Amino acid sequence: MTEDMAIISEEAYRAAKELLEEVHMEPGQLFVVGCSTSEVGGAGIGTYSSPELAEAVFGGIYQATQEAGVFLVAQCCEHLNRALILEREAAEKYGYEMVNVVPQPKAGGSFATAAYKSLEQPVAVEHVKAHAGMDIGDTLIGMHLRDVAVPVRIRTATIGDAHVVCARTRLKYIGGERAIYEEV
Repeated sequence: MTEDMAIISEEAYRAAKELLEEVHMEPGQLFVVGCSTSEVGGAGIGTYSSPELAEAVFGGIYQATQEAGVFLVAQCCEHLNRALILEREAAEKYGYEMVNVVPQPKAGGSFATAAYKSLEQPVAVEHVKAHAGMDIGDTLIGMHLRDVAVPVRIRTATIGDAHVVCARTRLKYIGGERAIYEEV
């Protein structure tokens, strides 16, 4: 790994670790990541897909999720309708219907391709409801979060040249003014 790739991997690890510590995810929960390697490399989204950058970013984030015991879910690009790559165990645990597709750098994106190559038993699904997530390069992960997403600010604001936006989710508050809620 070149020095630049090592820096990118460290930035990705640091950002994921910071978010995971901030939101106190429980083992087995879902952590969704959308990543534009074009943006990480300083180009416009969708214009410079880079398998090397994807492997660096994926490696850093995957290490942090493994340490936390959570499932990493990789969002594919728009050419696969933002399908997701995750471990078969996670898809089965949450009852997600699997679909048949193998992402490629120009059809699914380099980050999802890196996930597919690196996970033990990768599968694709069309929808998840993740507990938290990270959007690297403004890839729009909101559709893959549970219903009530809450922004989380972390110190690591960029990975490479890509803007990083993070979120956690919480349970819905229902019942009105007389309701009593647990602290979340």
